[in-house]
Amino acid sequence: MTAAERELTIVRVLDAPRELVFRAWTDPEHLAAWFGPRGCTTPRSTVAADVRPGGTWRATMIREDTGAELPTGGFYIEVREPERLVFTWRDPGGSGEESVVTVALADLGGRTEMTFHQAGFSSDGYRAGVHEGWSSSFDRLAEQLTDNPRRTRP
Repeated sequence: MTAAERELTIVRVLDAPRELVFRAWTDPEHLAAWFGPRGCTTPRSTVAADVRPGGTWRATMIREDTGAELPTGGFYIEVREPERLVFTWRDPGGSGEESVVTVALADLGGRTEMTFHQAGFSSDGYRAGVHEGWSSSFDRLAEQLTDNPRRTRP
């Protein structure tokens, strides 16, 4: 695989202020509301985030159809509130693969451009599956930010 094939970038414009989007990525209550693709839930009791360089994070997605648990986690490399997060990501499928995720948040005056980048995939098939999962998760994030203002607003 070429270097470009080992990476994934997704850009979304979210209808929420940058500070709120940052909190959606870092507050366990908010993470539990959207984290994981459609067809999965992430119980609040499985989410923890020590949001500082060297701090760890974890979350367990549960497939609604089978009840299978998909634990993931990693550690924070860089935290610049409210504009940037860099953290490691352990494959929830149990392959042992680990990659690095960068989330950059640009302020668009009440809206936020989120640039998500993940690097370190070992195969194109694995990258494609991860792309599908994150895309579905980001649909849920957008809905959570838009549809439930009392849960997500300061």
